[in-house]
Amino acid sequence: MPGKHEITAADILPLADYAKTRVETRKKLSARKKNRRVEVGPYVTFYFENFDTMWLQVQEMLHIEKGGAEQLVDELAAYNPLVPKGAELVATFMIEIDDPEKRKRMLMRLGGVETTAFIQIGADKILCQAEEDQDRTSAEGKASSVQFVHFPFTPAQIAAFRAPGAQVIVGLGHENYGHMAVLPEAVRQELAGDFD
Repeated sequence: MPGKHEITAADILPLADYAKTRVETRKKLSARKKNRRVEVGPYVTFYFENFDTMWLQVQEMLHIEKGGAEQLVDELAAYNPLVPKGAELVATFMIEIDDPEKRKRMLMRLGGVETTAFIQIGADKILCQAEEDQDRTSAEGKASSVQFVHFPFTPAQIAAFRAPGAQVIVGLGHENYGHMAVLPEAVRQELAGDFD
């Protein structure tokens, strides 16, 4: 059964109802999210998004900020683009460096990193499309520490990705950050569910 590709107001629980199930809901999704993250090199982690992760993000924002219907419109506009549409994987990748000075130096060297992400299955390389909601590299060439990318797949690439035991690599090909990681099988299985 195809997954849902868009969060609507009808999917959102009233605040009081969500508050009752919040701890359990977050715990359940946290377990799934472990199989939706991949570390690539020493500083970057890819978090693959889906309907459930974005639904939780919207619920949490509403729970914390209590902005009501007006806030909901903004949250849906912000997070719906990150729900995979059936023939793609969508990821948030974060450049995570604790030391503020080191982080600043590194981000200054990583301008355009958001255009170098890829997924490889055998000889097939799927290049990312960076989310175009705003520039993620400044005019001075400084990368944002949070990036949003889409990986559009062909039907043949989806079939190859879904093959049990398929070796799938996620990586970044930036001149100052060239790193790759093989998806663990549990991660490949979880992400295969993002396709229709």
